[in-house]
Amino acid sequence: QLQLVESGGGLVQPGGSLRLSCTASGFTLDSYAIGWFRQAPGKEREGILCISYYGVVTNSADTVTGRFTISRDNAKNTAYLQMNSLKPDDTAVYYCAADLYGRCPPHYTLREWDYWGQGTQVTVSS
Repeated sequence: QLQLVESGGGLVQPGGSLRLSCTASGFTLDSYAIGWFRQAPGKEREGILCISYYGVVTNSADTVTGRFTISRDNAKNTAYLQMNSLKPDDTAVYYCAADLYGRCPPHYTLREWDYWGQGTQVTVSS
């Protein structure tokens, strides 16, 4: 079965950190761009960060600049989203997605991604 599985979400206090993982099953991520998205209650899904198959990062959310980092480990068939200095506004369901196009154009949030994970809840609250 071809799928992406996210993990690492949970409840964290403001100012804390979490690292989300996105692991592919049934296919290899080497040639795929990986994107991280989130959707807060009552809001549309937004793109956060994208990493191309060759490691170039595109940031589409100014609110996470300097706090969130995307990375990938092709040997582990996994991508990561490191989230630091978390704020209550970061509370959302976080999704990863994979795109065989392999690149992260400025409009990557509008693309048809090939695979989506099921999402993992991140709650930032004291």
